[in-house]
Amino acid sequence: MSSRDAALKREADPLRNQGGTSETELTISFPDNRHASNVFGQYDHNLAKIERRLNVVAAANGNHVTLRGAAPSVDQARRALEHLYARAAAGHPITLGEVDGAVEESALQGSLFPNEANLGSQPFEEIRTRKKPGVRARNAAQSAYLRALKKYELVFSEGPAGTGKTWLAVGHAVSLLEQGLVERIILSRPAVEAGERLGFLPGDMREKVDPYLRPIYDALQDFMDPRMVERGMQTGMIEVAPLAFMRGRTLSNACVLLDEAQNATTMQMKMFLTRLGEGSRMIVNGDPTQTDLPPGQKSGLSHALQILRGVEGIGHVVFREADVVRHDLVRRIVDAYDSAARTTEPSEGRK
Repeated sequence: MSSRDAALKREADPLRNQGGTSETELTISFPDNRHASNVFGQYDHNLAKIERRLNVVAAANGNHVTLRGAAPSVDQARRALEHLYARAAAGHPITLGEVDGAVEESALQGSLFPNEANLGSQPFEEIRTRKKPGVRARNAAQSAYLRALKKYELVFSEGPAGTGKTWLAVGHAVSLLEQGLVERIILSRPAVEAGERLGFLPGDMREKVDPYLRPIYDALQDFMDPRMVERGMQTGMIEVAPLAFMRGRTLSNACVLLDEAQNATTMQMKMFLTRLGEGSRMIVNGDPTQTDLPPGQKSGLSHALQILRGVEGIGHVVFREADVVRHDLVRRIVDAYDSAARTTEPSEGRK
């Protein structure tokens, strides 16, 4: 469905607020009340998110929605709503994450595709698995990340928590496995406590490392049926292991993911990167600002990014605070910490 078909009626009136700034009021009518209701969300919570993100006022009435605000913001909100309607009409659920993605994509269309007529087109990359047939990137950084994963055999991604680095990497690995492009998935993570000392953990090897690798298990079960995950782990098709157990191996025909790579030492990182074998893909994720290594020990992720910059055949994607796709509050928390870091660094340098 095109953007021209999605909205049967648009009425725009120029307004002026008390400060004299030009505002626009735009009314959009959608053909199907049921799809429009899905777009607006329960108690209009999707519209409320668009209001917060774009600083507009959105009032729904049946299958109509009236937008009011600065003209560029109203136009972006229109593109986002028409995009969401096209998704709803195609049978996709409309979550708050989809709303975030539509807002980001509408900004991209406004800057790169001003005359785009087909809102059903999807410039952002997708992941397709049997359980999740169409997971789309929610912003330009995620789309660039997925393109890099498809293009390069080794991809580094760095950025704050909540940007989807691990989740998308696991989804891409599952997609490669289901397409037969790799024979197994190997998921690894340094077993480093986040500022705590947990001491001895009971159980066998898998039970000992489970607490460190739980985020990866969660992502796996998002993209695969839990029974398939369990069967894959029993047969070795899916392997989850601490980084320390990678030494001496050659990992062929596999998709290998190293998560929380900022907690790897420089020697561990070199060891891991040299495990890459024929027919394999390797993904290295981390947030250099959240290192749990002992004071004075250099992060293997930062070191690798420094010395491998410009090496042919290696992809590198950087996520920013604006790319956080968890809760809106997470984005603000990350931004506050980064702002505090930027203000303390100069003062520390003058001491």
